[in-house]
Amino acid sequence: MDVNLGLLILRLVLAALLWGHAMQKLFGWFRGQGVRKTAALFEQWGLRPGFPFVVLSGASELVAGALIILGAAIPLSTAIVVGSMSVAIAFNLPHGLWAHLGGYEVALVYALLGIVIGVAGPGDWSMDAALGMSGLHGPFWTLGAIALGLAGAAVPISLRTITVTRARQDPAA
Repeated sequence: MDVNLGLLILRLVLAALLWGHAMQKLFGWFRGQGVRKTAALFEQWGLRPGFPFVVLSGASELVAGALIILGAAIPLSTAIVVGSMSVAIAFNLPHGLWAHLGGYEVALVYALLGIVIGVAGPGDWSMDAALGMSGLHGPFWTLGAIALGLAGAAVPISLRTITVTRARQDPAA
């Protein structure tokens, strides 16, 4: 199989899955909960107020999906996917790996696929290639994207940790 075709298929599948997750959160499509119920869930996780976090999460997945489909600004899309999925991993970590038990399996796979696209680049059938930006791919750029994504994920993870710690100290709050 042609590498460019393989990368295109990988990009299309990951982008479609990210968009599906966004549509579940934002609009309740694909048996999702929509913004209101997802915001309540985010608040249970300690992200308050939940509404802006849901909108940010859904919008991030839409933007990352669009960049991945186009094969444009791949280091940025890698950072967004790693950041978004790192938050999901952190919140589902207590449930273990397997998704059917509420674990982080799906988020881990999506993050790794984003990293693979970052390292390999989007291929010749991409906006980055058409614009001569293929030099922005590979391990160096991907490590920077991972660091940026993790730094972005640290904010909601830290907010959750603070909220959970306060709730344990003062259950009436």
